[in-house]
Amino acid sequence: MPYTIGLDYGTNSARALVVDCTNGREVGAAVVDYPSGQQGILLDSANHHLARQNPADYLYALEHATRRALAAAGNADIAFSADKVVGIGMDGTGSSPLPVDAHNAPLALDQRFSENPNAQCWLWKDHTSIAEASAITQRARASRPQYLAKIGGVYSAEWFWAKIWHCLKTDPAVFDAAYSWVELSDFIPAVLAGVKTPEDIRRGICMAGHKAMFSEEWDGLPDKAFLSSLDPGLASLRDRLYSAAHDASSTAGNLCDYWAKKLGLPAGIPVAIGEMDVHWGAIGCGISEGTLVKIIGTSTCDCAVVSAKKTVADIPGICGIVPGAILPGYFGVEAGQSAVGDIFKWFVEGVLGGDAGSHAQLTAAATALRPGQSGLLALDWNNGNRTILVDQRLTGLLLGQTLHTTRAEIYRALIEATAFGARTIIERLREYGVPVERIVCSGGVAEKNPLLMQIYADVTGCEIRISRSGNACALGAAVGAAVAAAVHPNFDSAQAAMTGIKDIAYVPIPENQHVYTRLYALYRTLHDAFGGVSETALLGAVMKELLSLK
Repeated sequence: MPYTIGLDYGTNSARALVVDCTNGREVGAAVVDYPSGQQGILLDSANHHLARQNPADYLYALEHATRRALAAAGNADIAFSADKVVGIGMDGTGSSPLPVDAHNAPLALDQRFSENPNAQCWLWKDHTSIAEASAITQRARASRPQYLAKIGGVYSAEWFWAKIWHCLKTDPAVFDAAYSWVELSDFIPAVLAGVKTPEDIRRGICMAGHKAMFSEEWDGLPDKAFLSSLDPGLASLRDRLYSAAHDASSTAGNLCDYWAKKLGLPAGIPVAIGEMDVHWGAIGCGISEGTLVKIIGTSTCDCAVVSAKKTVADIPGICGIVPGAILPGYFGVEAGQSAVGDIFKWFVEGVLGGDAGSHAQLTAAATALRPGQSGLLALDWNNGNRTILVDQRLTGLLLGQTLHTTRAEIYRALIEATAFGARTIIERLREYGVPVERIVCSGGVAEKNPLLMQIYADVTGCEIRISRSGNACALGAAVGAAVAAAVHPNFDSAQAAMTGIKDIAYVPIPENQHVYTRLYALYRTLHDAFGGVSETALLGAVMKELLSLK
């Protein structure tokens, strides 16, 4: 009975999952919080856009999460032993690049830079490079529009080149000391495989295509002339990055002796190619053409696939259409929202000073409310807008509060705002021919909050199902490892055997849909006005319409 391990590197912690390859049974799991910073994130009180992570935390979590998961599997399954593990896979947040030296060691581990935030990993939610992202977008529109066409038309401050350019401009000492830059989801597989030089890292197409403007249509990464027009330093760096990127049918290498001994695993087992957390998560949810997978956590990522045999139009405002991303043989289509769970956490714990139990109390109170009853409407841009506006300079908004507004009403309005943002994405995908026939959700929020799932069904008009696994990202990485180890001949077979959905289904309630259709029209009025889409949007009637609905 073969087993594989899936490693899921999230925003605050890392998870290891031991999976039975024959049926997807999860026999052992462990979660390790990153020890540095505030809940694993290095922050700067003087700059709320900054969010970094200590690469030492990644190595700590790799060892301790894996060993604990193996021990848990041994206790839970008498048939299990570590020598039956035949492969290992890993996912990571993105875009989360880190500077490394010529030996693939993180620059942050060098004593000269250990206290310098610019030498750490630049976490996905770091938005310090807004100006650089805007400049990349403007320059590409003028001279390389094809670079933007496949990534929604706007380059994001959350992505690879903007972050590296910001480092070059603000801390040239770190930039000059860095031999290369590696995405987190490429770094850990390379570590496991014992890769000692950045040029030898097998990079995944998911991060390269969606975040670094890589495409075989223009021979890889953006050309030197374009990069030099931004800064000659970026053009010089290009030679020390990569010229090829690989889909999930490739491997990152084989488990090296050092990490095999450290983890207690057989040396030489295949290490699956690194993918973005939500891309392996989509596979862990059983993604197929027509299925939209929503991984709902601190933020949300939406994933869809379209057969590579078809023609897919360029879609403005999304995070990319990349051949080979997510599933081999398909175009991977990605979109998302920059804050979802983070919004609820901000309000409940940051504003109200509550704890984990407070979420349940507010959910119960909000469940008793009917759609429109609060008279409130919110925008879900507390961490900027990822899709479809792609603008980190946007902020949240709460409209319609009175002297009678309650906490539960605000809480529900925030949930509804994230649902309206989700509908905006679905409408954009359908508008450009990407089929969305069903929705499968995964993540802690989807698992724990039936109210949110019902609101999402009512707002989107779609039946919503929940992934059988609460660890979809780690499970997807384990599925990838099972294919890499040839336990399953392909991803269709592996997904059929190892993934599934729960029996529960959230079905739209017609009377709720009617109210939410009216509310969504008001949301789009605010969205287009404050998002800069419309200069003629009339806001004067919005408050009065909210009162009418109330």
